[in-house]
Amino acid sequence: MIHGPGCLCEAVGMARTVSVIVGAEDLGRLAAVVGDRNRPQKHVQRAWIVLLSAQRLPVLAVAAQAGVSRPSVAVAAAVRGSGRRRPVARQDAAAGKPPLLAETVARVLKLPCTDAPGGATHWTGRAVARKVGISLRAVQRIWAAHRLQPHRLRTFKRSSDPAFAEKVEDIVGLYMNPPRHAVVLSIDEKSQIQALDRTQPGLPLKPGKCGTMTHDDKRNGTTTLFAALNVLEGKVVGRCMPRHRHQEFIKFLNAVERAVPPGKVIHAILDNYATHKHPKVQAWLANHPRWVFHFTPTSASWLNAVEGFFPILTRRRLKRGTFKSIADLQDAIARHIRDHNKTPRPFVWTKTAKAILAKLDRLPVPSE
Repeated sequence: MIHGPGCLCEAVGMARTVSVIVGAEDLGRLAAVVGDRNRPQKHVQRAWIVLLSAQRLPVLAVAAQAGVSRPSVAVAAAVRGSGRRRPVARQDAAAGKPPLLAETVARVLKLPCTDAPGGATHWTGRAVARKVGISLRAVQRIWAAHRLQPHRLRTFKRSSDPAFAEKVEDIVGLYMNPPRHAVVLSIDEKSQIQALDRTQPGLPLKPGKCGTMTHDDKRNGTTTLFAALNVLEGKVVGRCMPRHRHQEFIKFLNAVERAVPPGKVIHAILDNYATHKHPKVQAWLANHPRWVFHFTPTSASWLNAVEGFFPILTRRRLKRGTFKSIADLQDAIARHIRDHNKTPRPFVWTKTAKAILAKLDRLPVPSE
C-alpha cells in the first residue's frame, strides 16, 4: 500500500485501485480541461485519468478508458513534487494554469494594434509576452482565438483610373455574360523569362530527403511569352518571341486571328502596356473590324484572366527547370501549353462588378 497526501493506491482482491481525493471545485476544473479542445493533449489526458481515478476504478479500467499504460496512470495520479508525491488535482489547477484575467487578455489584444517599441514595424508574440508577463504560448492562443495575426500583411493598390467603374463593369460583364457568337480572349505577355541552367547537377527527391538544387545558375538568354486565354473554353494560344515590342505583338495578333474561326467577333482584354496602344497596333485593329479591345483600369491587371495562367506555368515548369538554351526553354513552354489544352477548364469569374466597386469604400483614398 502506498500513501500520499490526497492519493491512495491499494490492492482490492487481485486488482489494484488508484483513488485520488478531488474536491468539488477541482472536479469542475478537471471537466473543463477535458472539454477544452484548445488544451494540449497531455493536459487533457492527465485530467481524464484523474477524473477516472477519483471514481476508485481499477488501474486496468482507468488505463483502458484513457488509452494509456498502467504506469502512466500511476504517474498521472500522483506526480512527484518537493521530494514527495502529491495529487495532480492540486497541481496548477488540475493540469492547467488558472484562466488569465480579462484585463490581461484585453491587453494582449490591444498591444499589437499600437506602435511597436524601439522603432519596430510590428509587435511579435515574444515582445507582447515580455510586456504583459505571460508565456508566448498564452499569447498565441489568445491571438488564435480572436483571429489576430500581427505577422501578416496584405498589400493593395487602389486604381487612380477615372473610368475605373466603367472598365470594371465592361470586363466583368464579358466574363459573366459573354456575348453570343463571340470569343472572349484575355491577352498578356510574360516577358524576360530566363533560360537558367544549374552549375552542378542536383539530387532527386527520395523518402526522407527533399530534392536539391544549386543556389547559383547559368543564364542562357531570355524569351517573352505572348499568351491569349479563351475564357469560354480555357484553351491558351501562346507564342514565344525574342523581344517585347509592337512588331512582335502584331505577329501574335495575326497568329490568334488565324486560330479563331472566321465569322466570330473577338473581344480582347488587355492591360495598359504601351505596346498595346502603339499607332501601328491601332492601324492593325482598324484593318480587322471583328476585333474589339477592352483595356483594364490602371493598376488593375488582376482583372486580366490570363494573369492566373502565368504563375501556374512558373511553378510547374519554369521554377525548378534547367534549360541549356533558349530553344530548350521555348520547347518546355510550348509543351506546357499543349498539355494545358488537352484538359482545358473554362474560366469562371464569381465576383460581380457591384461587389468589386463596393470594396473601394474600405480602401483609403490616395493622397494627392
